[in-house]
Amino acid sequence: MPRRHFSMLRDFHLADWFTLANAFCGTGAIFAAMRFLQEGGVRDLMIGMALIPLAFIFDALDGRIARWRKVASTLGRELDSLADVISFGVAPAALGYACGLQGGWDWIVLSYFVGCGVSRLARYNVTAEQLAGDDDKVKYFEGTPIPTSLLIVILLAIAAYGSHIGNDLWFGMWQLGPWQFHPLVLIYAISGSLMISKTLRIPKW
Repeated sequence: MPRRHFSMLRDFHLADWFTLANAFCGTGAIFAAMRFLQEGGVRDLMIGMALIPLAFIFDALDGRIARWRKVASTLGRELDSLADVISFGVAPAALGYACGLQGGWDWIVLSYFVGCGVSRLARYNVTAEQLAGDDDKVKYFEGTPIPTSLLIVILLAIAAYGSHIGNDLWFGMWQLGPWQFHPLVLIYAISGSLMISKTLRIPKW
């Protein structure tokens, strides 16, 4: 009976384990953000932010390993997309919330950002074959890849290191109607909008 439960794991290729490590880092970053909100230790927040670059490394390696071993599968592609949603979509949004983007308007923008990331990955999976050239490789991305949200996390890490979080968040806070709005959250709106752009084409190396 136990063998049947673990049969799916036996189907995983080496690259898939690196993809799971990507998801593990993203999940850890979310938990670190939650712990910071519970206990207020900036160290927890910084650990969570440090896990995103690590997730980026695993994300880069899984593709290289798959090409090196000449192993590609639908399972691996879907696994990669799900891991990226966690590490470069939900986790950066959670870290932003932990840093102080907690107003009602902030929630909407952070949710928009995650929605853009999910849409970006879904569109890529659907159009990858159409965009592939004669060598069956995708030549370019439509819109910025979701891992570019790493730049947002780096910016937040700089802010956290300088104690510019919470009430001291860069650019302050505006009261717009019933909800609060932190202008810094606009970096998420810009990032999300670039992800779903169809006119922006970025070469895929």
